Amino acid sequence: MRRDTFLKTLAALAAAGALPQAAWASANIKMMIPANPGGGWDGTGRALGEAMRDAGVAASVTYENKGGAAGAIGLAQFYNASKGDPNALMVMGAVMLGGIITGKPPVSITQLTPIARLSTEYNVFVLPANSPYKSMKDVVEQLKKDPGSIKWGGGSRGATEHIAAAQIAQLVGVPASKINYVPFRGGGEATAAILGGNVTIGGSGYSEFQQYIESGKMRAIAITSAQRVKGIDVPTLKEQGIDVEIGNWRGVYGAAGITQAQRDALTAMVVKATQSKSWAAAIEKNNWTPALLTGKAFDEFVDKDFSSLRATMVRAGMV
Repeated sequence: MRRDTFLKTLAALAAAGALPQAAWASANIKMMIPANPGGGWDGTGRALGEAMRDAGVAASVTYENKGGAAGAIGLAQFYNASKGDPNALMVMGAVMLGGIITGKPPVSITQLTPIARLSTEYNVFVLPANSPYKSMKDVVEQLKKDPGSIKWGGGSRGATEHIAAAQIAQLVGVPASKINYVPFRGGGEATAAILGGNVTIGGSGYSEFQQYIESGKMRAIAITSAQRVKGIDVPTLKEQGIDVEIGNWRGVYGAAGITQAQRDALTAMVVKATQSKSWAAAIEKNNWTPALLTGKAFDEFVDKDFSSLRATMVRAGMV
């Protein structure tokens, strides 16, 4: 049987729920995480890798972290090193799209192979425990008085927390171009800056700040969801009179140059992983919202989100 025919058969069996675990048990997955350790992409990539082993679709998973430029450095490395590799995956998401729009890197996500959207996480804004500010209202009042005095810490330029900060500024009458945004290459760096008082306010996914919020080292003052998120006792921006809502979705792409049969097989492996106990535990632990999307629907979603993010960033003066 030809390899492409074999892979199509595997994908069809997986879709029908009839795939023997042993069929993929020997796969050695290479996971590119285009960010430094400690952030949302890192957590997503490692949780997915564990889930792939738990589901029996991978014998091993190796990880490589390559942070910088909203994932563009890792993206370029993945594109160049993994062409045609049916066992290679790269974590990506809304942050990477924003970084591509602002940074215009030489390699774009459109040169790779879409596999799946996995989850959505809303941004939480936090203050260090000893901050003189106690609420988003306090931060906004100072922002209006002196925009530069409020240092916003978060992911790379174009990250969802950067967009949210720009939208907050605009809504309270401050030009987005005047916000003092400090980008970091990963969640670990941003967390250290917040705890050290090197930024006034920080934004990221709740999972990145959870242990510090629960220990009292950070004070969570707002979340960017439409309604309060189950298990997260943090008021929305909308509750506080600021009409901003933005979600930070995450997913995975495959290498450039793989065949449709290889894409189908890799997609089926990822879908199988999201049905595992390990993935369910990661979803609950990190307060992620499941948002699985594959195939043509995922392709169309990414195209639409690219356009939507670009329009939002133009309105906010970020492009």
